[in-house]
Amino acid sequence: MSNQSMSFKGLRLLVVDDDADTRTLLTFLFELDGAEIITAASAADALEIMSLFKPDILISDIYLPDDNGCSLLIKLRKLEAMRGRRIPAIALTASAYDEDRNRALLAGYDIYRCKPIDLDELASIVGSLTGLEQYA
Repeated sequence: MSNQSMSFKGLRLLVVDDDADTRTLLTFLFELDGAEIITAASAADALEIMSLFKPDILISDIYLPDDNGCSLLIKLRKLEAMRGRRIPAIALTASAYDEDRNRALLAGYDIYRCKPIDLDELASIVGSLTGLEQYA
């Protein structure tokens, strides 16, 4: 990342993407700065993980092999509501279609970004959504 960095120590992220390279890159990016990351390659895996792991933020593709990210988010938000929580969510996808953006935002994603994404921007978005402070 750039000379402006952020500490993600103690932050718990769930990354859902069917692309192994994306999962690896995001794991490296956030673990390097202290976050705990769990990744899933499918919506079903993400739902199973959520039964044991309570992330502070979700980063998810919207096109998954077994479901779509919008449907996944709705299910996760219901589960989190039963726990008395609401986690922020970022849609990170290769789709630049306005229809996909609108559908994702209507489903409840806080932020919609297209791949490839600037990693500094993603770190800043995660920090902003989770209330973390940036340091130089």
